[in-house]
Amino acid sequence: MSTALLTDHYELTMVDAALRDGAAHRPCVFEAFSRDLPPGRAYGVVAGLGRLIEALDDFRFADEELAYLDDHDVVSPVALDYLADFEFTGELHAYREGEIYVPGSPVLTVAAPFAEAALLETLVLSVLNYDSAVASAAARMVGAASGRALLEFGARRAHEQAAVAAARAAYLVGFTGTSNLEAGRRHGVPTLGTSAHSFTLLHDDEEAAFAAQVEAMGKDTTLLVDTYDIGRGLQRALAVAGAELGGVRIDSGDLAAEAQRARRMLDDAGAHDAKIVLSGDLDEFRLADLADAPADGYGVGTSVVTGSQAPAAGFVYKVVARAHDIDGPLEPVAKRGGVKATTGERKAATRQLDGEVARAEHLRAWDAPPPPGDGRALQVPVLVDGELRHDPDLAAIREHHRAARAELPPAADDLHADGPVIPTVTDL
Repeated sequence: MSTALLTDHYELTMVDAALRDGAAHRPCVFEAFSRDLPPGRAYGVVAGLGRLIEALDDFRFADEELAYLDDHDVVSPVALDYLADFEFTGELHAYREGEIYVPGSPVLTVAAPFAEAALLETLVLSVLNYDSAVASAAARMVGAASGRALLEFGARRAHEQAAVAAARAAYLVGFTGTSNLEAGRRHGVPTLGTSAHSFTLLHDDEEAAFAAQVEAMGKDTTLLVDTYDIGRGLQRALAVAGAELGGVRIDSGDLAAEAQRARRMLDDAGAHDAKIVLSGDLDEFRLADLADAPADGYGVGTSVVTGSQAPAAGFVYKVVARAHDIDGPLEPVAKRGGVKATTGERKAATRQLDGEVARAEHLRAWDAPPPPGDGRALQVPVLVDGELRHDPDLAAIREHHRAARAELPPAADDLHADGPVIPTVTDL
């Protein structure tokens, strides 16, 4: 399916006008970056690059798309002819998925003729803003969970396709798995789940529901014990599965107190290996509050798929350099004045390190030498001369995120940060 119309009307009218006056083919550089982090955030996490690569591969104007644009007088015949043969020929450099970013980080750089780069704006921002918002929120939850399992349960709180993207983004920063089967099929995210309250309510009593689930899934299944009374639910779960019970899930009530009670009852019954999973409107702050509870894992839904009060990462896509003609040199350009002012010049970025600890994000002109001392280049070539140079699998992305996150100073764990955990230093 073509992704070409996953864009805004004005992208095409700009291209149409630029084709008519001859500016459409001028070489340009666009950068995607965030001016600020959401309040209380110490860092952000880049996500969505893999999905964007797939979407770019399908960015074609076939007969159906061209007919729509023609029938609705969106662009002129000149533009329709151009779009009929459209193919992205530029270069794309980016931060790796899972990489840490701060305000000003050039997480995506597109070098291409104006018409090609402009057409991609909405698609780039749509993918990166949502996926990075989810990944950034999920990373905070991973930190607050302190090594306990995190299960993504948010499919019912998001658009059906956004739910698949959210499961992928949460998994790449350390969630254990998802309830969303399409995320498993499409992206290889581990899937899991047992039953909901409706399954218990279907049966004549709780014992019958538990017995049916154990019969179908084995004693090592996880039983949902809070449909009626949590204490009695725990007793009935143990009566059905005994010491071989795999685990229990508690979805309501005073979760910390109920987890304490569940652990005592499970241990008293010899079910020392039975896991306790807590769920119910959890976010990073509630996870931090549950740090002392004897929980083995958490189910998180609404807060992760909505970015935990920051549903978009805040990325913008701005032209930072352009040439006067097709063969001319690139010159910096910038919007001036106000809070939306930009910094011209194509930028290279380096994570400066003190030993193994990140100390700053260093920005310089693209062709300038890197700063002295230890540092790690943040941008990698993704598309060059029509060739895909960077497309790692999720396992590699997860590993990169763990390494990048481990570089941050301890203040990165602060859920009420005053600002970025590392400063941005610029030579521009």
